[in-house]
Parts: sequence; C-alpha cells; structure tokens
Amino acid sequence: MSEQGALRVRLGRLVREAAKFGAVGGMGLLVNLLVFNLVRHTTELPVVRASVLATVVAIAFNYVGFRYFTYRDRDKSRRTRELTLFLLFSVVGLVIENGVLYTATYGFGWDTPLQSNVFKFLGTGIATLFRFWSYRTWVFQALPSPDDTEGPAEGAAGGAAGEPAVSRLGR
Repeated sequence: MSEQGALRVRLGRLVREAAKFGAVGGMGLLVNLLVFNLVRHTTELPVVRASVLATVVAIAFNYVGFRYFTYRDRDKSRRTRELTLFLLFSVVGLVIENGVLYTATYGFGWDTPLQSNVFKFLGTGIATLFRFWSYRTWVFQALPSPDDTEGPAEGAAGGAAGEPAVSRLGR
C-alpha cells in the first residue's frame, strides 16, 4: 500500500472512531447534564457535589457505550486492566470537568443555574479531549489487523522502524 493510501486508511479509522466516541460521549453528556440538573434542583447538595455525582453516573454509562459500541473490536482479554485504567483516566477527567465548575462557582461567584450549566458543559468539553486521547491510547488497546502483518514496507507509512504495527494503526 502506498504511503498516501496508508495515511488515508488511518485517517478514515480515526474519523470513524471519533464519530463513535462522539455519539457515546454525546449521550453521556446528556445523562451528565440531566442528572446534574435533577440533583441540583431537587436536593440541597452544593453545585460541585451535584456535578460530581452526575459525572460518576455518566462515567458508568459511558463505559458500557465505549466497551460495547465505540471500542467493541478492541482487545477484551485484560478487562481488569482496562477497567482500572478507564476509572483512573475518568477520575482525572472528573477533576478537570469539576475543577472548571468549582473555579467558576467559588472563584468567580458564578452560581446561577445558567452559569453552572455553561461551566459544567465547558469543563466536560475540556475533559472530553483528555478522555478521548487517554482511552484510545491506554485503555481500549487495538488488536492487530490483517494489514499489520505486511512487514517492513508498511513501516514507511507511519511510526519508527521496529515499532509494532498495532501501536501505529490502532491508535
């Protein structure tokens, strides 16, 4: 396969993966915002605690979506490792997401329902970029495809010489 053809294939895979990630993430965002607003308006929990609770519910929802839709073709042999890394990176995303909300709420005093939702959404967007990178790089490992066994000629299409094909094409 030519260098340009290999690049086109890899770009196509990345676009499909990002679209699936976005579909699951979009549904997770809806779950997150719905739970956040439900908790915020029906309980006396402070805004950031309500947000953390909503984020935890969305994380559980997203794991199922990512494992069985977005990354269903990825390695399933090490589920304990996968789940541990997923939770670790999800907690980092939770801190990013709720750190933005915390800063807006307690640093600037922006605590109206509209302001809370805007900063919850902004924090989720920033955290999503981190999650996409970390999940695809570390959590949902790619399996080698039949194209990965072509040998050294394919090495020119990406990655350093001697780098495993799975890390070039699967990520």
